[in-house]
Amino acid sequence: MPALYDSIGAGYETLRRPDPRIASRLHAALGPARTVLNVGAGTGNYEPAERAVLAVEPAARMIQRRPPGSAPVVQATAAALPFAEGTFDAALAVLTVHHWPDPLAGLREVRRVTRGRIVILTFDPASRPWLTDYLPGLAALDEAQMPPLEVYRTALGTVRVEPLLTPHDCVDGFLHAYWRRPHAYLDPRIRSGSSSFHALKDVDAGLGRLKADLDSGDWQGRYAHLTGLEEYDAGYRLLVAEPSGNPPDH
Repeated sequence: MPALYDSIGAGYETLRRPDPRIASRLHAALGPARTVLNVGAGTGNYEPAERAVLAVEPAARMIQRRPPGSAPVVQATAAALPFAEGTFDAALAVLTVHHWPDPLAGLREVRRVTRGRIVILTFDPASRPWLTDYLPGLAALDEAQMPPLEVYRTALGTVRVEPLLTPHDCVDGFLHAYWRRPHAYLDPRIRSGSSSFHALKDVDAGLGRLKADLDSGDWQGRYAHLTGLEEYDAGYRLLVAEPSGNPPDH
């Protein structure tokens, strides 16, 4: 079966650049680990340069788009990692678990090959950022795609969950990165950087309402409370799982 990003990866390396503030949170969460497995690595965003990273990515197209000097990469899936038990100090998975055909199996594999901390950036499917007011299909998609927290706990044990706030000028173009820049969602190039827009069947009506509200000023009035915020809880969550017997730091 072709990997999803073999078909939708065009422009990913320019639209989905790592945001340094998010990178700082992710790298800090990895703790003192020296060897890191990056699962569902894509073009290599958020791989810490100062550590020994090995990437795993199923999509050949994404592997080809990794920039020169990136960490070495193995083409494989999360559910079948070609490594021995406890190979890595830590593991990283950034906005990828919802794309895995079997998240529970994949998370168990990540736990098997990781002797220390596992850091995952995901999305809370119960969140309702303002974009879902115009595209309610996004909420249904999130509920269908995003594994609930219990899946992570079943596979990984005790998991610490922290909100990861999105900066208003976030340079990583994931779905809700443009929460204070609503006109961006009218640009098909910007939308192409998010797999959610590829999964939705029809966005024209919702985007038409958004454009009309932006033109009339209704959006600005309805969401005036957002315009002064520097960062926003759009539903992204940082999950940190320690090996069994080691409770997360606080």
